[in-house]
Amino acid sequence: MRRMGELVLIRHGETAWSRTGQYAGRTDLPLTDAGEMAGRALASALASRRLAAMFCSPLRRAVRTAELAGLAGVKPDPDLLEWDYGGYEGLTEEQIREANPSWDLWRDGVIPGDADHPGETLQQVAARIDAVLERIRPLLADGDVAVVGHGHL
Repeated sequence: MRRMGELVLIRHGETAWSRTGQYAGRTDLPLTDAGEMAGRALASALASRRLAAMFCSPLRRAVRTAELAGLAGVKPDPDLLEWDYGGYEGLTEEQIREANPSWDLWRDGVIPGDADHPGETLQQVAARIDAVLERIRPLLADGDVAVVGHGHL
């Protein structure tokens, strides 16, 4: 019986906002020097895998992590974008809890933001990821599939 491939989930390297705990959904931030080093460190771990396909979020922090990890031929997939945090974009959990002390992202979601950050519900994010998984599932018959994305995916 042929072994089914594994889904290899990779979170992008550090950005200035991930270092400070700010929610960076659609804000297209570059990697920090530490994030670049972390991306390079993945290359040796991924080199031994038989990757049938590779996908990443189109945001530059994910694309750059994939490049640094040595993943060639990665296909950007808009369904792998980070959660659109709406009015919470750029804020830390502590800042959000100043206005709503019991706030929980998974339970309460986000508030609407501006035109660039309108916000998404948990159900909308889940639907995007379910679509990605449906596209990936048949590819696992041919080997491992690498996905470079974001923390809340």
